[in-house]
Amino acid sequence: MGARKILITGGAGFVGSHTADQLLKQGYDVRIYDSLSEQVHGLDFPSYLSKEVEFIRGDMRNLPHLTRVLRDVEVIYHLAAAVGVGQSMYRIADYTAANTLGTANLLQAILDSRVALKKIIVASSMSIYGEGEYSCGDCGEVAPRRRSLEQLQAKAWEISCPRCGRTVSPIPTRESKQLDCSSIYALSKRDQEEMVLLFGRTYDIPAVALRYFNIFGTRQALSNPYTGVVAIFASRLLNGRSPVVFEDGEQLRDFVSVHDIVQANVLAMERAEANRMALNIASGQPISIREIAIELASTLAVPMPIETTGKYRAGDIRHCFADISSAAQVLGYQPQVKFADGLRELVGWLGSQRAEDRVADALETLEVRGLVA
Repeated sequence: MGARKILITGGAGFVGSHTADQLLKQGYDVRIYDSLSEQVHGLDFPSYLSKEVEFIRGDMRNLPHLTRVLRDVEVIYHLAAAVGVGQSMYRIADYTAANTLGTANLLQAILDSRVALKKIIVASSMSIYGEGEYSCGDCGEVAPRRRSLEQLQAKAWEISCPRCGRTVSPIPTRESKQLDCSSIYALSKRDQEEMVLLFGRTYDIPAVALRYFNIFGTRQALSNPYTGVVAIFASRLLNGRSPVVFEDGEQLRDFVSVHDIVQANVLAMERAEANRMALNIASGQPISIREIAIELASTLAVPMPIETTGKYRAGDIRHCFADISSAAQVLGYQPQVKFADGLRELVGWLGSQRAEDRVADALETLEVRGLVA
């Protein structure tokens, strides 16, 4: 596309730093804007961050600073966000300010700085779907209601058909599914996606939203108890403790390597066909949360039993995995990293890491606030 200067908000993080590395390899100039949140990064500057990037420390809530940061930028990857379903339910103002207001500030800064932007790509999330899509043997494809508190307290985990009441089977979730946010985090990610796409349409700036599913890989924050479940399980296992699984552990998710996320990020910049679209980025392969814990423990050679709580967290859904046919057609996206291979790479990296297990404290906080049933 001819662009040279690229800004990555949240670029010092997990996905942003890997994306920066790939863009540098392809000859782009990369500027990173990141607050270096202590919950994510601790007190140390991330050692993995390339010395070739131009790093600027700052907060998405600082509009004047953002306006200056946009100087000469031609493409923006907007990855900055506070992440965590459970935490978002009791830190509502923080998540809304960082994600929704932060995105509003970025878009305002684009206007105020009069930067000649060629494209903006925003990180959306599978969380905006709520429950995934389902099929009933009698009624066909259905959109089930959320599970009631009474159902969850009875530990009746599976989803029922809203027409006949039979248990339904999960099917791959398409981008056309009606969105049904079940947490403040999800709502803020929907805000980010819709604001960026609306802004792009209004000002004729190519914009793409990528709906990431469950990302795993090296550089994920191991000491953040609200990060991805693979990193949370790893933190527990590295400290000689059992992974904690909610409900019965049979929830299905879609885990995708960070390297495939980077692939999609670069393709979204290069392919005009994706402009104005929201696309699922995932592996397209469902796997249960219990299987994740077992496979990680096995690969780490840490024979720890799985702790199944039989409890439910506010904001959790039962099943959701992706239909990635649109990304394949529009971007030419094809996952390259098999789950087992990605897990081996992660375990190799874990050997050099130190993780503080804060899961128990996080669970206590959620229970005190009535967010675990």
